Amino acid sequence: MAKLLAMILAGGAGTRLEPLTRERAKPAVPFGGRYRIIDFVLSNFANSGVYRMKVLTQYKSDSLNNHLSRTWRMTAFLGHYVEAVPAQMRTGLDWYKGSADAIYQNLNIITDEEPDYIFVFGADHVYRMDAREMLDFHITKKAACTVAAIPVPIEQGREFGIIDVGPDGQMRQFLEKPKDPPPMPGNPKMCLASMGNYLFSTNVLVQEVVRDAADETSAHDFGKSIISELYKHAPVYVYDFAQNRVAGQEEKERGYWRDVGNIDVYYQSNMDLVEVNPIFNLYNDRWPIYTQPNNLPPAKFVFADEPNHRVGRAMDSLVSEGCIISGSGVKRSVLSPKVRVNSYSEVEDCILFENVTIGRRCRIRRAIIDKNVEIPPGMTIGYDLEEDRRRFHVTSGGVVVIPKGMKVT
Repeated sequence: MAKLLAMILAGGAGTRLEPLTRERAKPAVPFGGRYRIIDFVLSNFANSGVYRMKVLTQYKSDSLNNHLSRTWRMTAFLGHYVEAVPAQMRTGLDWYKGSADAIYQNLNIITDEEPDYIFVFGADHVYRMDAREMLDFHITKKAACTVAAIPVPIEQGREFGIIDVGPDGQMRQFLEKPKDPPPMPGNPKMCLASMGNYLFSTNVLVQEVVRDAADETSAHDFGKSIISELYKHAPVYVYDFAQNRVAGQEEKERGYWRDVGNIDVYYQSNMDLVEVNPIFNLYNDRWPIYTQPNNLPPAKFVFADEPNHRVGRAMDSLVSEGCIISGSGVKRSVLSPKVRVNSYSEVEDCILFENVTIGRRCRIRRAIIDKNVEIPPGMTIGYDLEEDRRRFHVTSGGVVVIPKGMKVT
């Protein structure tokens, strides 16, 4: 069998997710109540049988490093591992100058592992994917590099690397975040976007990052610097993610992929999970999403005092372990572990991180409340955005964000 290595790029600053990334790396941001964003790509590799994973970290990586070391313990006896690799300045005094430079600065890993093929994937996307199918495609096409791609609305195309592909699947053009993205043939409303997931034959990857490192004018970015040049002189193929099949996955979920790069997309991706029949189903036990198990008691719903409307209830919501819904109402919300919502409060369309406490008689809607925040009794959030902007961060989509540990008065 071919020797495989996954190198996962987790060093970005994540500024568009501010203030959620004020004290943590973007891949360490909680998602879906009890997961971290990075759990999705790691789970995809683990379920695909790719058991050697190096996570390249840089900015504010303590929370991410802790999660990896405490959660992702694989079988060392069989040579399986998930290991964090901090920026080590092996090639000079610079931090990673870009995603391609991150690989270049860690070529020692490739030398040590001697893989036949290397997956270079991002750490901040929400999706399910069988990486073995992409590998089969790569080998069949005898590709130097394979890029996973997905159609996106053309108005979003300027946020992605946009691909023109031939009928045989070979890349004909690559444009990194163009101002005027070209449409897909036969569909003027969509364009074909790179997912930021690449598969290389090892010798090609090494040659390209070494070449790029010698170019002082390069941005040292995979899309802008590597892929945009590689397809001109080597066979680069495009893997259609919509054709990927995952065990236990319903047809409506095929092709689901979200780049949770800004707060509004992050918020909506969480809200996707609370639908009665969600487009992305966390309950697929044939392709599980793994994360840290918590030694916490079950969620509890208390008080059924109907005459006084003091009823603990949650509807169309994800409620994690250790939560207490105490005589209050929760609707269409995602609650991380150890959240407490006290009597007569109403929480609607919200994401509450770990150890958040909502005081009595609060009204909160369309809000993301980060870890260790206590909302005082009687507070209203999300109903008057002008007032909220004076105290909190409010996105262009009208989502109120309260940062980690903020003292709310």
